[in-house]
Amino acid sequence: MFRHLLLPLDGSRLAEAAIPAAVYLAQKLGASVTLIHIVERAAKGEIHGERHLTTADEACAYLGDVAVRAFPPDVRVVTHVHTVGTDDLPQSILDHVEELAPDLIVMCTHGSGGLRDFIFGSMAQRVIGRGKTPVLLIRPKDGGQEAPFACRRLLAPLDGDPGHEQGLPVAAELAQACGAELRLVFVVHTPETLSGQGAATRRLLPGAMRAVLDLAQGDAEQYLRQRVAALEAAGLTVEAETRRGDPTAVIVGTAASRGSDLIVLGTHGKTGMDAFWAGSTGPKISARSRLPLLLVPVPETIARG
Repeated sequence: MFRHLLLPLDGSRLAEAAIPAAVYLAQKLGASVTLIHIVERAAKGEIHGERHLTTADEACAYLGDVAVRAFPPDVRVVTHVHTVGTDDLPQSILDHVEELAPDLIVMCTHGSGGLRDFIFGSMAQRVIGRGKTPVLLIRPKDGGQEAPFACRRLLAPLDGDPGHEQGLPVAAELAQACGAELRLVFVVHTPETLSGQGAATRRLLPGAMRAVLDLAQGDAEQYLRQRVAALEAAGLTVEAETRRGDPTAVIVGTAASRGSDLIVLGTHGKTGMDAFWAGSTGPKISARSRLPLLLVPVPETIARG
């Protein structure tokens, strides 16, 4: 499970929206937290409409203050400031991931300018593309306020892909550690929601495609029964359902209707990143849902398989 959390901060309230998640998980999991700031070369004096940290001394003082005011005494917090100015913020954070060896990165996903464009768009992509470190994406409430965080009900979408299933053990361990309920959902397309080659086949052979999708639903139900049995044997409270429709819409709708606190997704590594970030399920869910999203990268060996 997660024993070392890395939390990038830039001094803004938007970035601080990820702090409650780090506090919650650190306490539940007995994890330590590293607060990190990378000094940017020729940094702007303002970010997200607020004062931006531009010097190492400023950053050290800020991270020290956050460690004291935001984290309870029972959580071990260390701070790290990269003092040499950089032009490539995402790469610098990636270098520190290698150096500091966290097993979870907690970060905010929303904003304008530096945090959104550089960290979410680029750093998260590169981290997941390496197939090593899970990333927990947090969206702040309107106005940049901190978003409360809890793990009482987790949703783990599955599609039968062995790679995507890599998120299931993480979801199960997290549910067990937090005493949470775990819900599995397997979404099978309807003919109308198919795209690409599937849509072309539907137009040419509509009856055959409907039959294929009906068979797929039966396979999905059997697949879920097997996963539920294994998880229940491990002592977890698990529910599962098979749904039909557009995967993104169904997953977001299911998470909302079931009161989920967190969506856990396995995502392909290097071989799948172009497709993933170009418009696959993960980024679509992040765009449509305000729920925290835990992305678990697939090791390269599985992605290739």
